Amino acid sequence: MKKSGINRRINRYGYFFILPFVITFIIFNLYPIVYTFQLSTHSWKGFGAETKVGFSNFLRLAKDSTFPKTIINTLKIWLCDFIPQLGIALLLSLIFSLYKIKGMKLFRAAYYLPNLITAASIGLLFNILLNGDRSTINQLLVILGFKNAPIQFFKNGNITQAIASYILWWMWFGYTTILVMAGISTIEPDLYEASEIDGCSKAQTFSKITLPLIKPTLIYITITSLIGGMQIFDVPVNLTNLQGDPQKAVLTSSMYIYQQGFKNNSFGYASALSVVLFFIIALLSFFAYKAMNNKRG
Repeated sequence: MKKSGINRRINRYGYFFILPFVITFIIFNLYPIVYTFQLSTHSWKGFGAETKVGFSNFLRLAKDSTFPKTIINTLKIWLCDFIPQLGIALLLSLIFSLYKIKGMKLFRAAYYLPNLITAASIGLLFNILLNGDRSTINQLLVILGFKNAPIQFFKNGNITQAIASYILWWMWFGYTTILVMAGISTIEPDLYEASEIDGCSKAQTFSKITLPLIKPTLIYITITSLIGGMQIFDVPVNLTNLQGDPQKAVLTSSMYIYQQGFKNNSFGYASALSVVLFFIIALLSFFAYKAMNNKRG
C-alpha cells in the first residue's frame, strides 16, 4: 500500500514537468487557432473594435481567383521538392544499409547541416546568389566568359518555382534520409538473411521486406512534409521580396494570407483564408494517409 501511494505521488510530479509545455502550447498554438476561427467571421483592420460580418469573408473568398492559384503554386513547389527528396533519401538509405562506407557518420552530418540553417537565411542567401545582373552567380559566369551571362534566373515562373523547390529539397533531404535510415535500422537482419537464402533479388527484398516494414516511417515523413510544405513562407518570401513574382508563380498560400493581413489590413479575410487552408491541409493529409495505409500496400 505504501509503495502504491509513493508511486501515485511520483506520477503526479510528472504533470509538473509537462506543465510548461502545456501552458506554452495553449498560449502560442491552441489560442491562436481558436482566435483565427473566431476572427474569420469578423472584419478587423488591426485596430479598433471587431465587426461581426458572419460568412461574408468566406463568400468573398469564393470570388477570389488568386487564392486557388496560390494553392496550386504551393502544391507544385512542395511536390517538386518532396518526390526527389523521398526518392534520394530511399536510395541513399539503401546504399548505406547494404554497403559499409567509411565515414558514414560524416556523411550523415553533412546531409543534415542545411536543416540547421533557418529557412529565411537560406532564402536570402539564394536571392543574393541568383537575383539580378550583379548577383554572385552572374558575376562568376561573366568572369568565366559565358555567352548568355548575366542570366535572369527569376524572369521565368517555372524556373523560379524550380529554384524554390531545389532550396527546400536541399534543406530537408538530409533530415528525410536520417529518418528513413532509422526506419530501415529497426528491421530484423534475420529477414534479409531469409530472403537471401530463398534466392530473392535485392529489388524483391526491397519491395517485399524493406518498403512494407518502413511504411509507418514513410507515412510520418509524407504527412509532416505535406503539413509543412503547404505552409511554405520563408524561402519564397526572401527569394521574391514578398511579391511572389514572376507572374505570381511563387506566391504561396501563406504569403497571400500574410499580404491580406499585414499589407491590406484585412485580418478577418486573412483569418478566413487561414481556416480554409487549415481544412485543405487536413483533407490532403487524410487522403495521403489513407492512400499510403491501404492494406494491399
